[in-house]
Amino acid sequence: MVNIRELALDGERLVSGHRLCPGCGLSIIARAVMRGTKDPIIVSNATGCLEVSTTIYPFTAWDVPWIHNAFENAAATISGAESAYNVLKKKGKITKNIKFLAFGGDGGTYDIGLQSLSGALERGHTFVYVCVDNEGYMNTGIQRSSSTPMGAWTNTSAVGKAHQGKEQYKKDLTAVVAGHHIPYVAQASPHNYMDLVRKAEKAFNTKGPAFINVLSPCVPGWKYPAQLTIKMAKLAVDTCFWPLYEIENGVWTLNYNPGPNKKPITEWLKTQGRFRHLMKPENAHIVEAIQKNIDERWEELKKWCGKN
Repeated sequence: MVNIRELALDGERLVSGHRLCPGCGLSIIARAVMRGTKDPIIVSNATGCLEVSTTIYPFTAWDVPWIHNAFENAAATISGAESAYNVLKKKGKITKNIKFLAFGGDGGTYDIGLQSLSGALERGHTFVYVCVDNEGYMNTGIQRSSSTPMGAWTNTSAVGKAHQGKEQYKKDLTAVVAGHHIPYVAQASPHNYMDLVRKAEKAFNTKGPAFINVLSPCVPGWKYPAQLTIKMAKLAVDTCFWPLYEIENGVWTLNYNPGPNKKPITEWLKTQGRFRHLMKPENAHIVEAIQKNIDERWEELKKWCGKN
């Protein structure tokens, strides 16, 4: 298992000099995930905030072999690299153990990259796919994705007389991936650093596909002060909006249960400008619907994890 003291002595694989927003959760997540193995890593990175902000030509913040690909094909790219590696290793041209890692945002994973990801999972390539979920197409101007929560403002889910933000619930992508019955699936948060690193370690040690969905708070998209990123992530977990769990070879495990300390969803919503309109009395029914949906899905997850 990962030792926190040893981690402090390891070098970084995503180094300083990138241009991610102050308070962005992406760099925290990427650095933590890559601490999950000491083996060499090859990374494919879908177009998105993480890509455009870390590789401003002619500079790069990546201290690993790194491949930029389009929004929709991070999984296809890394599965191709993994296949080439297997051929070269079989021929004796490569002897070292190399890990394969893909990063995609929610736009490139929940939406336009879903078929690429599903295909790579079905084929059974040995790689780790990490979705950094900031709940919208943030680097193209804050548009809604299927990961955007119900009631959230974006530039394509308007707030006005006719509409009060996005009118659909957030897609449960982690459960969709679990339906592929791959060896390892997990949901994580940057506020629980060691939980995230341990899940990355398990994923890298998996023979076959592994998937980790990580909530990534976004300062401009969620509209909160930059110093509150970790608090935003923790509140999402404490309200059970973003539960922490993992599925190892079909066995579901709940990693954190707030129990009687479970917070109401309003504690999370009221901290973000994208939900400001929901705090008006006339929109109380929307908040009630969101809370009801969270409670139902939380109870369902507990059953799946054997916590009746």
